[in-house]
Amino acid sequence: MTPLFRKFFGLNWLLFANMLALLIVGIFAIYSACWMRDDPGLSGKWRSQVIYAVVGLIFFFGAALTDYQWIKKLGIPFYIFGLILLILTHFFGAEINNSKSWLKVGSVMIQTSQIAIAGGIAGMAVILSQLQRLHPSLKNPFVRLLLTGVVASVPLLFVLIQGDFGSAFVWIPVTAVMILLGNIPFRYITVVVLIGTLCLPYVFFFGMKDYQKKRITVQYKMLRGDRVDTQNEAYNAHNNLMAIGSGGWTGKGFKNPDTINNKGFITPDTAINDFIFVVFAEEHGFRGALIVLAGFMLMLLQCLFVAFYSRDVLGRLIVVGVVALIFAHIFQNVGMNVLLTPITGIPLPLVSYGGTFVVIVMFLLGLVQSVWIHRIEHTGESHRPAMDIRGLR
Repeated sequence: MTPLFRKFFGLNWLLFANMLALLIVGIFAIYSACWMRDDPGLSGKWRSQVIYAVVGLIFFFGAALTDYQWIKKLGIPFYIFGLILLILTHFFGAEINNSKSWLKVGSVMIQTSQIAIAGGIAGMAVILSQLQRLHPSLKNPFVRLLLTGVVASVPLLFVLIQGDFGSAFVWIPVTAVMILLGNIPFRYITVVVLIGTLCLPYVFFFGMKDYQKKRITVQYKMLRGDRVDTQNEAYNAHNNLMAIGSGGWTGKGFKNPDTINNKGFITPDTAINDFIFVVFAEEHGFRGALIVLAGFMLMLLQCLFVAFYSRDVLGRLIVVGVVALIFAHIFQNVGMNVLLTPITGIPLPLVSYGGTFVVIVMFLLGLVQSVWIHRIEHTGESHRPAMDIRGLR
């Protein structure tokens, strides 16, 4: 058996099947969300999602069957490439839904913030695991924390300037989790958390636009039971809650013409991506939503299982970065639809419509598979799971 076939058969097949299942659920959910639309371009979005999934599989297998050690040399260039795309988007990008986060390449629209965060995971993994080998001064925890903060902050600021608050939010948990497992003392992390907490009021009052502030204040008022304008700023939040609540335990059924979505009360452009969980929960009820969330939980647990068996710190940092990214998207997307978090433009991994995000998530899951496939050193001995909760031996 050739090494390539040995790697192929060495995939974590449960994780692969889990990923495919969520992709299939997403395609059916997108079809159910848009089949009734009069616009042919909108009603056929599920076909585009199938194409994106096929392209994603190419990136998935390419990343999975290649030893992830390439990140040691190409992680920083990958990060720089994502940063360059963000800069180009800032000057030449297209604005969609108050967010200038799309770059048109030929006839294809690319959401560069998704490429940038994948590069950010690679770049931070290199800094936290490899940089201290270049010079003794780089072993200092403060220096590595500072470099990691710079690597995360620069693209984060560009994403915020472009108005993509949802994608900017994701950088925070990804960076926090990778720092936590990067052998940074807790006293440094505590200081950073306190400084960040002190900055929150300034970010809200001086760093956010009026429509972004309203999303937070409307959510707060609705949680308190105050009266809100359901025809304007509270329109999406109110209709989302109505749709999910009306689904009950079993839901209203697949392609039911009497759903709130089919009647046009869920914004058509966002029903296939940001609010896809609403569409699915209304049609399949609490039972169906619970099954999808259980599928995500199983996928994240499988990724953590891979992290424990990684052969080095670099592999563990990559996997936990991917886990943090996917979890943040799940938490924010589902949370904003059930009024736990403010509404932001953030997709549900593998389920929401979107070419760039689907391909990037599948590429990152391919990196997780690479960590699993290459967990055995050249000596032929497999590593035992690391017991240190900070990810270090």
